[in-house]
Amino acid sequence: MSKSLTYTNYLKVDELLELQQPESTPEEHDEMLFIIIHQSYELWFKQILHEFDKLRPDLKSGNSWASIKTMRRILTILKIMVSKIDILETMTPLEFNSFRGFLQQASGFQSVQFREMEIICGMRSPHIIDVHKEQPHLQQKLLSREKEATLWEAFCEFLIAKGYDIKLPERENEQGLVYNPSEHNQKVLVEMMKSDPECALLCELFVDYDEGLMEWRYRHVKMVERTIGTKRGTGGSDGAKYLHKTLNNPIFPDLWEIRAKF
Repeated sequence: MSKSLTYTNYLKVDELLELQQPESTPEEHDEMLFIIIHQSYELWFKQILHEFDKLRPDLKSGNSWASIKTMRRILTILKIMVSKIDILETMTPLEFNSFRGFLQQASGFQSVQFREMEIICGMRSPHIIDVHKEQPHLQQKLLSREKEATLWEAFCEFLIAKGYDIKLPERENEQGLVYNPSEHNQKVLVEMMKSDPECALLCELFVDYDEGLMEWRYRHVKMVERTIGTKRGTGGSDGAKYLHKTLNNPIFPDLWEIRAKF
C-alpha cells in the first residue's frame, strides 16, 4: 500500500531541513542565515530557468500573451531576489567574518545556475567556463546552454513571425554580450512600439527585467562592500571590484537605445 501524500512528504520537508550544514566550529549563529539565503537563491534561480525554458518556445511560436504572463512571473521573482538582500544586510561585518574563514574557496561566483541565467540572457565569458575546469559535467552544462537561443534571439524570432523586418542578431563576441546593437532593428522597433501595443508591452517587460537584473547586481555589490569592503572574494575573485565591472551592462541594448528616438 502506497504511503498517503502529506504536506511533509510531498515537499520533502524533512530532507530539505537537513540541507543546512554549517561549517563553522563551534557553530556561528549567523552562518545558518547565510546558508538559507543562498539556498533559497538557488531555488529561485531554478524557477527562473524553468520559466525561461517555457518563455523561449512561446516566443518562437508567437504566443504573445503566454510570454507576457511568464515575463510578469519572472519579474515578480526578481523582486523577491532583490528583497532578500535586505535580510542579508542585517548581518554585520563582524558577524559574517566570524564564519567567513570556514567557507574556504566556496563563492557565489561559482553558482552554475546564475551563470546559466546569464548565458540565456546573452552574456559570454570564457572565465565562467574555466572556473569549473575540475568539474567537467558543470562545464558541459554551461556549454550546452551557450548553444541555446538567447532571450533576445527568441524575441527577434517572435517579431519576425509577426511580420516585422527584424534581422536575427549575429553572435560576434566571446566576451560580454554575444551580439552587438543593431541600428536597423532599432528603426523597426521604434515603428513597432508606435503601432503595436501588444508587442510594445512585451518590449517594456524585457526592459523591466533588464533594469531589475541591474538593480539586483547593484544591491549585491553594495551588500558585499558593506560586509567585506575591498577584500578579495572567498573563491579568489576580486570581490566588490569584480562585481563593479558587471554593473550597467544591459542585455537588451537595442531596447535602451530607442528611448531617445521617440
